[in-house]
Amino acid sequence: MHSQCDDMTLPEDFIRQMTTLLGTTRWEQFRRGLEEEPPVSIRLNNMKAEHMRPTCAEGSVPWCADGWYLDHRPAFTFDPLLHAGVYYVQEASSMFIDFVLRQLVKRPVCMLDLCAAPGGKSTAARSALPAGSLLVSNEPIGTRAQILAENIVKWGHADCIVTSNYPEDYGRSGEMFDVVLCDVPCSGEGMFRKDAQAIDEWSLQNVEKCWRLQRDIVGEAWKSLLSGGLLVYSTCTFNTKENEENIRFFMETLGAQPVSVETEAAWNITGSLLQGFDAPVYRFMPGFTRGEGLFMCVLRKGGDEMQGDKQTVRKAVGKKLRTLYTGDMEPTAKGKNLIPVHAEALFAERNPAKYPMAELSYEQAISYLRHEAITLPADTPRGIVVVSFMGQPLGFAKNIGNRANNLYPQNWKIKSSHTPSEYETILSPA
Repeated sequence: MHSQCDDMTLPEDFIRQMTTLLGTTRWEQFRRGLEEEPPVSIRLNNMKAEHMRPTCAEGSVPWCADGWYLDHRPAFTFDPLLHAGVYYVQEASSMFIDFVLRQLVKRPVCMLDLCAAPGGKSTAARSALPAGSLLVSNEPIGTRAQILAENIVKWGHADCIVTSNYPEDYGRSGEMFDVVLCDVPCSGEGMFRKDAQAIDEWSLQNVEKCWRLQRDIVGEAWKSLLSGGLLVYSTCTFNTKENEENIRFFMETLGAQPVSVETEAAWNITGSLLQGFDAPVYRFMPGFTRGEGLFMCVLRKGGDEMQGDKQTVRKAVGKKLRTLYTGDMEPTAKGKNLIPVHAEALFAERNPAKYPMAELSYEQAISYLRHEAITLPADTPRGIVVVSFMGQPLGFAKNIGNRANNLYPQNWKIKSSHTPSEYETILSPA
């Protein structure tokens, strides 16, 4: 199989950097890994896909019970179940956050995902957190924040908030969270084999810019973390400046205490590459682990352990921060009609008796997701209806008899005019 990496020309500075860190033998193993085709993986929504499994599974992701490798890359855009939030397309290494949270977080918490778009780690975190937890997912860049909100709504879990603020906004808001995830912007070395642009944009100067920015972000995030709380630091890069050297800086300047995570030797996760530094860190590398590049370290804030309060967080977020989604299910008035909020249709624990449901064919489902007009079966009740595919809700429509008004959000619609000749089944009943 041809990979974009067959034609990859790595920057000379990157080759020197990694050869120095890994040594010749491990560098060659890593380089061969970069030339391999990236694995395709998805993570199932454990509240919507409880009895479903991938039809093209090539094996499970060992550090995530809901993660699966696929034997090829389907046309995900044209699967209504993706839009229903039944699964999320996510590279396998990033699913490690699921494993970390399940191991270290045993009671309901208030968690902040500070740099959350497009939502992969946030949706994984929401599935992994104990029931009763509150997750606040934040993205400062407006367009990316809208995508984040879409993915959080589709995931359909309770107690989720989406905000669009800068780290310093959270820093000023004070200590509120038991767990903060900082998946910080980085030089992107871990994306080289998936994204040729990541190679073009890489430079030693950008590495320098990134590690400085990362320290600023964590410094602000630390202010929003409660005493005794956990900060999860992650990047998708390999160098020590953005990884181990930053962790050492946080230990020295913030008093951060590294926390160990029990992993399996068979996963081939690489520990510290910084000479003389042996704190527990976790580095996923092509050629060693089956996934893209990822670095993760868990840090505890010292002091008496405090516990976040959901009501306090909701109040503070509502007053001090720009909020895009709060989980509010109140309908909006449109003339004489009340239009339900779209999230209500996708909420995993919605009341199935509140609205009638109309099952769509594959062709109808694609039309609905394109925000086109659809016609529902003749026996469908008039008024607001939940439309579904394979029993999974896609959203609302207003049935007026000869046709149904499409209430799917305009900015979520499938923009491609292509329609596959038949449905490629990605998930089926287990």
